[in-house]
Amino acid sequence: MSSASGRTPRTNLNLKEIASRAHAGRAFLSVIFCTLFAAYANAQQDFPLTLAAAEDIAIEQEPGRDAMLAKAEAYDDESVAAGQMPDLKLRVGIANFPIQSGGFTTEGMTQAQLGLRMEFPPGGSLEANTRQYESLAVEMRENADGRGRDVLTSVRQAWLDTYYWQRTHAIVDEVHPFFVDLATVTRSLYSVGRKSQQDLLRAELELSRIDDRLLEISNQHSRAIAMLSEWIGTEASRPVAEKMPSWNEIPPLATLQSNLLSHPTVQAANARIEARDAGINLAEEDYKSGWVWDLGYGYRDGYMPDGNPRSDFVSLSVTMDLPFFQENRQDRKLSAAFSERRAAKASKQQLLRRLNSRLEAEYAQFNELARRIELYETQILTLAGSNAQASLVAYQSDAADFADVMRAYIDDLNSRVDHTRLQVEQAKTFAVIANLGGIPR
Repeated sequence: MSSASGRTPRTNLNLKEIASRAHAGRAFLSVIFCTLFAAYANAQQDFPLTLAAAEDIAIEQEPGRDAMLAKAEAYDDESVAAGQMPDLKLRVGIANFPIQSGGFTTEGMTQAQLGLRMEFPPGGSLEANTRQYESLAVEMRENADGRGRDVLTSVRQAWLDTYYWQRTHAIVDEVHPFFVDLATVTRSLYSVGRKSQQDLLRAELELSRIDDRLLEISNQHSRAIAMLSEWIGTEASRPVAEKMPSWNEIPPLATLQSNLLSHPTVQAANARIEARDAGINLAEEDYKSGWVWDLGYGYRDGYMPDGNPRSDFVSLSVTMDLPFFQENRQDRKLSAAFSERRAAKASKQQLLRRLNSRLEAEYAQFNELARRIELYETQILTLAGSNAQASLVAYQSDAADFADVMRAYIDDLNSRVDHTRLQVEQAKTFAVIANLGGIPR
């Protein structure tokens, strides 16, 4: 007993130690997991946001397109319901019950009635109703596809704006140390009397302008990020990739114009016209008669004077519409349906003109920007850089003024920024052309 009693505390102590070590191990693993997760999240946050990734996020998270698709599904269900015959109606009642005196068996015409009523709409109105809703569903789906294209264009332009300001900040920040060094050297030379006060003031002024320019660029960059966040949410806070898409070539204008006919908004306009055609057919059906069939059964209780039970009744009636007065109803409805179709066709023509006009304008701008970019890359950038270096060498040799040096380096900086702007503008123009001309991703 004493031996067993002596071992028991050690066993309990070991269990406590094991539990304590297991708890500590779990805590250690939790710390490691949280650290790794935080590191992974930070790495994801710092990972550059490519244009393709931004497009995927925007299309996946866009609620407007989902709303249109849901509406199209609703129209699909409506089209099925609109093509069905009206429900059979049941009629239950008591007829000719005496209220002065007596009861159910007093009067011979007192009946417990049970009836069925069935309505038959005129002509092909059910089919016309179905086609109308089917066309509306097609229109809504095409509008959803058009919304998808518009979202793709918008997120592309927002990403490109963010890229432009990020790239511009990098360009200006790259030359900032040069202006700092130039101001420092000029200040040193002025202190020993080798440079004038005007040179010093000019150097300080240009350095201040560069600082102000960086602040303005940062502000514009923040605004661009805010615009991008409309489409991709918090992912917009990630730095965008440093490389733009290679959108340097586009199909011929004639090919793009022919693709306009298959643009989702044009297809939606066609579906709208088909819906208006179905509306005309529906209005024409109102000139035809609708039918209502009533079948009834009347139960009678009691007996005849000769002692025989009273006979039950069966009744059948047919009701039909008589559209004799058509001038202010059927005629007006048909006239309104024709006007709706004319309006839909005119809207389609207006849409095609607007799309074609914008396509031609964007196509011309794309080619013009391409020529300007080529000019910058073959001449302006090289000349601006060479001019800046030459002016600095001449200044160091006292063969040029300080103002010439500042002007040359500012021109070089502006040329690089303008080159980036032209590239971004061309890419934004391509995004619009891709929307209109159906250029795939």
